[in-house]
Amino acid sequence: GLLTRLQTSAPTIGTLSTSNYHSHSIPSSLWKLGRLNHIAIAVPDLEKAQAFYKDVLGARVSEAVALPEHGVYTVFVELGNTKLELLHPLGEKSPIASFLQKNKMGGMHHICIEVDDIKGAVTELKEKKIRILSEEPKIGAHGKPVIFLHPKDCHGVLVELEQA
Repeated sequence: GLLTRLQTSAPTIGTLSTSNYHSHSIPSSLWKLGRLNHIAIAVPDLEKAQAFYKDVLGARVSEAVALPEHGVYTVFVELGNTKLELLHPLGEKSPIASFLQKNKMGGMHHICIEVDDIKGAVTELKEKKIRILSEEPKIGAHGKPVIFLHPKDCHGVLVELEQA
């Protein structure tokens, strides 16, 4: 009846098997991507954002830390498998201030992925014509070297790489 007709006429949807995916030749590299370290969210009101994650969602939330060399205040929200980084402008030249001028409510600013060799990553990414937003890695919020990759080279996403 109807069920048989539905079963035979329904389109099949292919699945991406991990064995198929890995069988494509992935070029060997001197460095490797690690885990997602955090997702950064620019917020216009840091205290309200802290209170939301702590009091409404029940997350562990750090105190605000000023990072003058990056022009931001940071707050980390601990999740089971990663963190959220709340960013708020510090000073008039803050990149977060200009982000918030365009996005009044705030929003996702960047993702941070760990790498096992940041210098190797910088060298290889430059060879591959991926723009890096600083000449050298800077020390990030976790006290480790970080670099940012241009969003236009990363499908519209600002990507931070952090030494694991």
